[in-house]
Amino acid sequence: MPSTKIEFNAAKIGRIQGLDELAGLLFPGNKVHQKVFLAIFIELKYSKDQFLPGMSPLCEKYGFSLRMLETVRSKMRRLGLIDHVSRFNRSYGCKEGWVFSSRFSRSASRMAELITSFRERSNSLQEQKDKDLFKYI
Repeated sequence: MPSTKIEFNAAKIGRIQGLDELAGLLFPGNKVHQKVFLAIFIELKYSKDQFLPGMSPLCEKYGFSLRMLETVRSKMRRLGLIDHVSRFNRSYGCKEGWVFSSRFSRSASRMAELITSFRERSNSLQEQKDKDLFKYI
């Protein structure tokens, strides 16, 4: 299974200004994966209704292997950037293909909310529970 390692660095995230920098953050150290990510993202962004029926034509168009495409597509799906639409989905006209997903955005927002809530001081019972966590780690 391909690694889902991303460079989650607050300073780098704050400096991102373009899609190429986002690709470097999500696929650190692998220029080929970054190129495939950009191809998928841009093709999906500018396709009609942001719906891409298939991704295999991208291999020939941009010059990368099907294996690279599947590796990056798989990681993008696990991260929640894209979703596969079944041909049984009526909201997309019963067509099979790929669309952008909001799971990554929702997960990142949820993570920020969790961290904020964990930072808040609460009652002494919660304080004791938090301190007891050290016993089990």
